[in-house]
Amino acid sequence: MSKSNHKDKKSLRARLLAKYRFVLLNENTFEEILSYKLSRFNVFTIVSISAIILIGATYMIISLTPLKEYIPGYDSTAMRRKAINNTYLLDSLQQQLFLNQRYISSITGALSGNVDLEEMPSRNVQGDIDLIEELDFSTNPQDSLLREEVSQEDRFNLFETAGTESNFTLFPPLTGVITQGYDPLKNHFAVDVGVPEKTPVKAVSDGTVILAEWTTETGYVVIIKHEQNLISVYKHNESLAVNQGDLVISGEVIGFAGSTGVLSTGPHLHFELWSDGYPINPTELIEFE
Repeated sequence: MSKSNHKDKKSLRARLLAKYRFVLLNENTFEEILSYKLSRFNVFTIVSISAIILIGATYMIISLTPLKEYIPGYDSTAMRRKAINNTYLLDSLQQQLFLNQRYISSITGALSGNVDLEEMPSRNVQGDIDLIEELDFSTNPQDSLLREEVSQEDRFNLFETAGTESNFTLFPPLTGVITQGYDPLKNHFAVDVGVPEKTPVKAVSDGTVILAEWTTETGYVVIIKHEQNLISVYKHNESLAVNQGDLVISGEVIGFAGSTGVLSTGPHLHFELWSDGYPINPTELIEFE
């Protein structure tokens, strides 16, 4: 039994190492062009090495080139970082879109006069004024001495002191008789001031003209955006003196009062004030008479 196994091993080895000649001949002349001496072992070795090289080259190409991103289920660090950045960007865009939609809604409400009274918070400016008047602003001797010392230091200072405060006041757009007051229950979020036709209408404060055009119901309309999210609206003008995008200053003439639009019953100014999308009674901040 052992002799037969030994013979089988020798015969297997002999078959693997047996030499064969691989010859390329010219079919017409039978001239030998190329010849190799090969064995089964040589062929197996060459095929194995070629397969290893091919597998290694394929792995290197996939792992070191962007081709790896096309492998299903593969998730690179760069792709994860890009996905996270895109998520943050999408959230920012959604937030900005929400703010823009809210701003557009406030402009639309200012033009149409349609406001949900249930969502409108109560604003009592006079109550805030009374509360301020009740506060005690008296100073003690130490405070007076400190104020005097600071004033002496700033006598020759070319720059404004840190304590300088900017006052935000509203300039009357015009003066006249109020023919219809502010009445939210009747969806009249403005005051109508009766004036002669072509009376100059002035900007109540510095700001940017965000709308200056003709509408069928309210005629020539101007809307100005001011500081502190305040918007002023001027309707039924006879003509306009500004265009959309213009920068205006407090007291600058922006148009001339008239009676344009189907909702107008005579020469007057329909004036509105809006803050953060909610109407304010203009007579609490401006004297029209």
